Amino acid sequence: MTPTKRLFDILASSILIVLLAPLGAWIAWRIWRREGGPIFYLSERMQTPTRGFLLYKFRSMTPDDADSGVSGGDKSHRITPTGAWLRRTRLDELPQLINVLRGDISMVGPRPPLRMYVERFPEVYAEVLRSRPGLTGLASLHYHRHEALLVGRARSAPETDTIYCRACIPRKARLDLIYQKHANLCLDLVILFRTVAVVLR
Repeated sequence: MTPTKRLFDILASSILIVLLAPLGAWIAWRIWRREGGPIFYLSERMQTPTRGFLLYKFRSMTPDDADSGVSGGDKSHRITPTGAWLRRTRLDELPQLINVLRGDISMVGPRPPLRMYVERFPEVYAEVLRSRPGLTGLASLHYHRHEALLVGRARSAPETDTIYCRACIPRKARLDLIYQKHANLCLDLVILFRTVAVVLR
């Protein structure tokens, strides 16, 4: 990560945390009021092929100690009413601005993967994770809805895992590597503005 990109991340995340604090507080109150605690969901993700960190999200599902892997149709019964709205608007990702400020992720980059997939596909993620993972990215922008549709059809955890490994990881990796090849501040701004447009749609 270049010093310019890190400076941009610090400034952008700091400003957005201040501006969006009232919205974040209201979402936290709504989760607590309607579904009870916990308010946040913490998930281990990988910053590099060997270094993990805790990714913050607003909780959108009922807690399950045995939870693992990506969310597919097999977990749809656990999505809370507030969680469905958060996922639809992608506001469940809002707490990750803290991850950006901490330096765990960048504003723009490949989405941080789960450890299990980094260990299963080491060659893929050795390339993808040369870029600092991001809050949003080229793959997230162009493939998020299609991925949700694909894994949403799954009716079991193994089926979700198979779809994600065979269909989603290769396609997202190709887009992540395209971003990596052409990454610059202008491209980051375009991706950020288009992400905001998707959220507000």
